[in-house]
Order: sequence, then structure tokens, then C-alpha cells
Amino acid sequence: MNIKDLIEVNPEKMSGVPLFAGTRVPIGHLFEYLEKGETLTEFLRQFPSVTHEQALGVLELSKESLLASHEIAA
Repeated sequence: MNIKDLIEVNPEKMSGVPLFAGTRVPIGHLFEYLEKGETLTEFLRQFPSVTHEQALGVLELSKESLLASHEIAA
């Protein structure tokens, strides 16, 4: 999935906070749910406008970014 299929940043929607594309759900909500010990399934139940593929795509992008940063630092 392309990053534009996953993440939308628009100053006119939710003050420019990064959102799941096509929704009004901030990306940060996913991380907050996971930090609190909630499951991905529970997050998706609470935010049905976010697809399973979008949530997994955002997690994969985060993982890739973290691993790429670590490789540069090593």
C-alpha cells in the first residue's frame, strides 16, 4: 500500500493532524490504543472507518522507519 493510501494530512481536517486516509481518525489513536494494551481488533471495532489493511500498513511503515533509522545509527 502506498503511503498516500494510508495517511492523509490536510490542514482543513482535524487541524492537520495525520489521519488514516479517507477518515477523520488520527493515526495517533492507533498507537494510543496499543500502548494501553488494547488489541488491533478492538481499535478497528471502535473506528470502523479504518480498514484492517490501513492499520497494518501504518504499523508496517512505522516499523520500516524505525529499522531504517536504527541501521543508519549503527
